[in-house]
Order: sequence, then C-alpha cells, then structure tokens
Amino acid sequence: MLKRIFPFLDWFKGYHLATFQADAIAGLTVALVLIPQSMAYAQLAGLPPYYGLYASFLPPMIASLFGSSRQLATGPVAVVSLMTSASLEPLATAGSEGYIAYAIMLAVLVGVFQFSLGVLRLGLVVNFLSHPVVNGFTNAAAIIIATSQLSKMFGVNVDNAPHHYETVYKVIQEAIHYTHWPTFFLGALAFTIMYGLKKIAPKVPNVLVAVAITTLISWGMGFEHDAKVPLSAIQHPETLERIRKFNEAVNGLKPLAEKRTVVSKDIEKANAAHDAVALLKAEHEDKLIQLESEGLKQEAQQYRQQIRAALFEASIGPDGSMTFYPKGNLPQGAKTDGRIWRIKVGNRVLQTDSLTMIGGGEVVGVVPKGLPAFSIPKFEWSAALHLLSYAAIISLLGFMEAISIAKAMASKTGQRLDPNQELIGQGLANFLGALGKSYPVSGSFSRSAVNLQAGALTGLSSVFTSLAVVITLMFFTPLLYHLPQSVLAAVIMMAVIGLINVSGFIHAWEAQWYDGAISVLSFIFTLWFAPHLDKGIMVGVGLSLAVFLYKSMRPTIASLARHEDEALRCATTHGLRQCKYISVMRFDAPLFFANSSYFEDQVTDVIREKETLRHILIVCNGINDIDASGEETLSLILDRVRSGGIDISFSGINESVMKVLKRTHLIAKIGQNHIFPTMEIAIRNIHEAAHRDGDEEDCPLVSVCRLAS
Repeated sequence: MLKRIFPFLDWFKGYHLATFQADAIAGLTVALVLIPQSMAYAQLAGLPPYYGLYASFLPPMIASLFGSSRQLATGPVAVVSLMTSASLEPLATAGSEGYIAYAIMLAVLVGVFQFSLGVLRLGLVVNFLSHPVVNGFTNAAAIIIATSQLSKMFGVNVDNAPHHYETVYKVIQEAIHYTHWPTFFLGALAFTIMYGLKKIAPKVPNVLVAVAITTLISWGMGFEHDAKVPLSAIQHPETLERIRKFNEAVNGLKPLAEKRTVVSKDIEKANAAHDAVALLKAEHEDKLIQLESEGLKQEAQQYRQQIRAALFEASIGPDGSMTFYPKGNLPQGAKTDGRIWRIKVGNRVLQTDSLTMIGGGEVVGVVPKGLPAFSIPKFEWSAALHLLSYAAIISLLGFMEAISIAKAMASKTGQRLDPNQELIGQGLANFLGALGKSYPVSGSFSRSAVNLQAGALTGLSSVFTSLAVVITLMFFTPLLYHLPQSVLAAVIMMAVIGLINVSGFIHAWEAQWYDGAISVLSFIFTLWFAPHLDKGIMVGVGLSLAVFLYKSMRPTIASLARHEDEALRCATTHGLRQCKYISVMRFDAPLFFANSSYFEDQVTDVIREKETLRHILIVCNGINDIDASGEETLSLILDRVRSGGIDISFSGINESVMKVLKRTHLIAKIGQNHIFPTMEIAIRNIHEAAHRDGDEEDCPLVSVCRLAS
C-alpha cells in the first residue's frame, strides 16, 4: 500500500553508492540543459524568463517521486508553453501581473484534471486524441512556435494580430524596415553552436555552451544599450504628437474599465432582482463601453506601431547629453555614437520625463535572486471557466507527450509503466508546482533522452535536477542578466525542429487515407486558427469522431467466396465467383442501434440480387457485442428470410452475444441446428441441402467442404 501511495520507495530496493553517483551525474547534466531551455519556454508562454526557473525546481522532483517512470524529465516544454500563451492571451497582457496569476491558476486546473483522471483510473481518455490529430497539431505547433520567435531574432516588436500568419507578416514588414543586426547575429551564432555541437559532440550540453558564449559576448560588447531621456530630447514633432495621442488613448482606457466594473455589478443586481428594464439598460451601457474601449485600443495600437517604426540617430553634446533626430536628419558636424535608436513602447503610458530609448539589443535583464514566495494561487471563477477547455486540452496533450516518451524509454530499460500513476505524478507536479509560481509543465522528450543517456537509474536524478535549479536561483541569477533574448529564441527554434515530422503524414495516409486526411486537415486548421490552437485540435477530434461514427454506422459486410489459397475471402475485393445457392456474409463490427438497419438492408439486397439463393450463412466472428436494437434486427431478418423460403444459419457466435440471444430467447427462434461453432463446419452441414436438385456443377465452396470434413 505504501509503495502505491509513494512509488519512489521502490527506488531504494538494492540502491547503492554507484547508483547514487549515476543519478547525481545524470540529474546535473539535465539541469545544464533545463536552465536555459526553461527560460526560453517561459518567454514562449508570455511570461518573464525567470518563471521558467520557477517551473523547473518543484515539478521535476514531484513528477518523478509520484510518477511511474524513472527517467522521465518533467518541466517546461514547447507545445504546453505555446498552449499556455494561447489560452491566456484573451485574458490579460503577456508578462503583466494578471497574466502571471492566470498562468499559475492554469497550472492548478491542469494539475487537478490530470490528478483526477489518474485517481479515477481514466488514463484511457487520452485515446480521444488520435495519433493523426496529434501529428498534425504537433507539426503545426512546431511551425507556429518557430515563427513566433522571428520578432526576437530580428530585434523588432509588433502587436499580435487576430491570426498568427498576420502577425508573422507584420514581423517580416518590420524586419524589412529595420533589423537590429547584432541581435540577429547573436541568435544565429547560438543556433550554429547548438547545431554544430549536436553533430560533432552530441554528449556536450550544446544549449549551455551556446548560452554561455553568447552571454559573454553580450556582456563584452555592451549588447544592451538603453538610455533614459526627457521628451524634449526628441527632435521630431510628428513623433511627439504621436506620443501625446498614444498616452491619451491609454489613459482613457482606465476610467472605462472602472466604469465597466460598476456596470457589471448593475447587471448582476438586475439579474438577481429579475428587473428586465434595468437589465436591458445596463447591458446596453456595457456594450457602449466595450465599443469605446475597443476604439481606444485600436487608436493606441495605431500610434504604438508608428512610434516603434520611428528610427533615430543621437547627437551627443559636450556634457554627454543626447538629442535624438530622425535617421538621416542629423545636423551636419554633430557628434554621434553610430547607433540607431528606437523608443521603447508597450501597453503602458510613456513617461514623458523619462523616456526609454533602445540603442542596442534586448537581454533577459534582472532575474530575482532566491526562491519564489510559496503561496496558494488566487482563484477567479470567471477566468477558470474560460480556461477550463484549455486546461483539459493541455492536460491531455501534456500527458500524451509524457507517456509516449516514458514508453519509449521503458522499451529500452524494461521498466513497467502505469499510465494512471503517471497521470497522478504529472497532476501533482502541476498542482504543487503552482504553489511555487510554476506554470503548466509536462515531460520533455529532449531532456528525458539526455537523462537516459547520462545514465539515470532512478527518479532521484530529477531530484538532483531540481536541486541544481534551486542553487542557480539562490546564487547564480546575476550571470543571466546579459543573456540575449534572440539566443533564447534560437534555443526554442532549435528545440522544435525535432517536432516536425513529415513522414507522420505519409505513414498515416498509407495506413488509411482518411487518417492521412485528418492529419493534414488538423495541421492546416491549427495553422489557420492560431493563436487559438484549441480550435485546430477540436476540428481534428471532431473529424476523428465523425469517421469513427461513419465506420460504426456502415461497417464492412463481406460476401465470402473461395480464394485460390483455399481461404474464404471477400468476393468483391478479390473478384471471386460466388456460390449460386449459398451466400456467406461476414459482419465486421458490434451489432447495435447505429448499424442494425444497415445490416438489415445488406441482407435484403443479397436476397434481391440472388434469385437462386437458398441459404444465408451469417459469419459472426466479428460481432463482439449486440444491443437490444441489434437483437430485434436479427429477429426481423429471421422472419423476413424464412418467410421468403430461404434458410438462414449463424457461425462463430461468441460468448457475450450468445448470452444476449439466450436471455431474449432468440436462440430458440434461430434453432440450435442452425448455429455452428465455425464457418467451415457450417458450410459442410448446409452445403448438401442447399444444392439438392441444383444445377451448379462446380461450386466454389466444395473445396472448403472437403477441407472441413
């Protein structure tokens, strides 16, 4: 019982110093990959990079302690990070306090969902996400993730458009207008180092090496170069006017938000009092406020885009003060630093007495030293209802990723896996991780592979990984300040290359054409609906269920005849000649309400098409279940066939179907002498009577009769 509740107790059976050393080395090796990677994935999720470290010190340890896999490395991953960003974008601005609070709340929801599935032994629910759907989604997600990092690679900032492809187009336009080349070259250098080391020295932690080298270069060259100046330092009237109008638009949003809060309360009161007139007035006012807010947001976005597009050169005075002129309009003879400067503008009001000018690239910046404060996440029911569907999808996707990785490793180690226990481990990792400011996490393929290759023998390796992250947070955060954002973008892009799997589409198509079509359509719709990734998955799941229902309603009903290899096969598929007097029909599905009428129609068609028909043999090997509708249909078929002077028999009825036939007394109606254990015995018994006084000289079933006898 203790081992079921605390599965990690099983690690210490026969544990010795050599195992401890192997786990310690593997855990530290994974940490070298995890620390930079987690910061990159947090950025992908729309969170400050150091939240990746917060998601990397509790979840890996908890998932390994309470999961069933000994080598699975849990933490921030690309797809879950992207889904987190997609789910939170409608609720708050990326990186804001509200956004962070919702991300932590999402981790709680994901954890509760996964833990509940594990405790209730419902791990099989993950089968609703078929392989073709996951393949299509993963390929699309890889492209979305990679292209979402282009703005950081080029050193440009754009507002997100309603569709991801529109955002990418805006990034390309901005990059053509202006690219910060040092940013691009540092990102490209990191990518080259990681790719080169992966090919030349795969055992070297390529991500850590790339991060270390580029961070040193960033520090040495003064990559980040910002300046605080008053508004009067900008010598461009048009930009000054845009800043004024931008501030007016942003300032106008706050009173509208406060006013809407009051109106929302009025709506609640009117609903409670059942006052229809007051409710209509309040809802009308709410819509007006929404329209006004949307107008101000569009106005602010327009001016923000224009301010970002403005490029300046600095004239440096004798006292070191800087005056900024539009690019190409610097006064003749003015001393300059040779940099191109831009105004840093986000969603907040620009401080006119201390305007931030960007003359270099963007870095991670200050990472708070020490562990995050442990606290119970705040819960908002309205936001929770919005996040519920996303939490379910993230839970299933995350678990699918984790269990597939765990199974791949278990096949090499011979370890026994328990999917439900793994759900419990992943659920606790997300739920308890949220207490330490973690956002949703899952098992990582790349880090799990590193863990296995480094020689991890038990889940204690993940405990060492967590300890390494704790030490980093306590003592080494200042070293991360100068890490370029473009390098984190390169880390993400390098990681998602492995997610692209074109052969998966081909394989699915070769298995069944409709599986290939579902995979391709899931891919297309996920790209089309991005950043609303849940819609792409829903389309794929809907298509899979539609195909399943169609196949269930119209299953394969084969008319069998003798093949040249003496086996009975589908006459239509193989072009075989059939017996004039006996029709052998095989039904390849459970017989239930959705397909029973189809089965009846097929039997009727056979009777209508074969005028010489004397006997129908229903091969029931494929009927593994039957409901009341199916049983009623069999009874109707018996009446219709026998009333037409044709006999009917059954072979290969399994135990579960036989129990139903006995309980409903249909077995007596069929007759025990018309039920046979196998198809061959049935044909041998009915062949002679069916061919009596017949003129068929060479019956295709004769050889089968001989074989059976």
